[in-house]
Amino acid sequence: MNEDGVGSYAAWVGRAEEQHDTVSAGALERWAATLDRDDPPVAAGDAAPPLSHWILFLPGARHSALGVDGHPARGGFLPPVHHLPRRMWAGGRLRFHAPLRAGMAVTRRSTIADVTQRTGGTGELVFVTVRHEVRESGQEALLLTEEHDIVYRSADTVAAKAAPQAPPPGAWQRSLVPDAVMLFRYSALTFNGHRIHYDRDYVTREEGYPGLIVHGPLVATLLLDLVRRQMPQARVTGFSFRAVSPLFDGAPVTLHGQPPDAEGRVALWATNPGGGLAMRAEARIG
Repeated sequence: MNEDGVGSYAAWVGRAEEQHDTVSAGALERWAATLDRDDPPVAAGDAAPPLSHWILFLPGARHSALGVDGHPARGGFLPPVHHLPRRMWAGGRLRFHAPLRAGMAVTRRSTIADVTQRTGGTGELVFVTVRHEVRESGQEALLLTEEHDIVYRSADTVAAKAAPQAPPPGAWQRSLVPDAVMLFRYSALTFNGHRIHYDRDYVTREEGYPGLIVHGPLVATLLLDLVRRQMPQARVTGFSFRAVSPLFDGAPVTLHGQPPDAEGRVALWATNPGGGLAMRAEARIG
């Protein structure tokens, strides 16, 4: 192991890949339906809502190349953190420069920006930060930039400790119960084979959780959707989020928000049925 504490994983920093896709009107409509929105049909050229780019550039690993947890097997673009088999989305930071639009051909360049090792309450953790840059294909101007944090942890640790207490209820609130159908549809939209989101036998027996885990990106999307419901004409220029504790299907989730401050910052957070903090986020309104 070298001085940075992550051994050979440091060699992955700077590794890059490029992917191409087209913003599909039909996929945007299915995305809105999964969020239970009553949006009009999407026409060519319509702006795609912020965070809907997560249904683009989907993983294309063959079925035979998947691991036991449903994720693509280790290696390839991401470092092969074999000794920490549990992989999850920890958070991210995004800037929205210009909207993606239905029918637009787009390109995403992804670069591994950092790999760090930490020790937390559940043992050893390895964090990988991937920077994404999305452009209209053939154009130089950025549409969005994103830093995506991935965490790897031991199979012997389950995040079973109590979630920290959340702030007092926000001025904006929306409660819903993510059920197995919502989780399945979101997994299908994002071509996410991770079994913790749809295979109850696997997630309870193999990973020790009490139920299906609500996707971190879905919780983040629901929080930003709260802003859109409260301020439908607002332009979102930035968004950041950090997962704090897991949420499970069949249990009520409450989304909270505060109106923007003088600098256009909107504080957002999600809580579990006991009032524990599940995710903290911030949107920027331009």
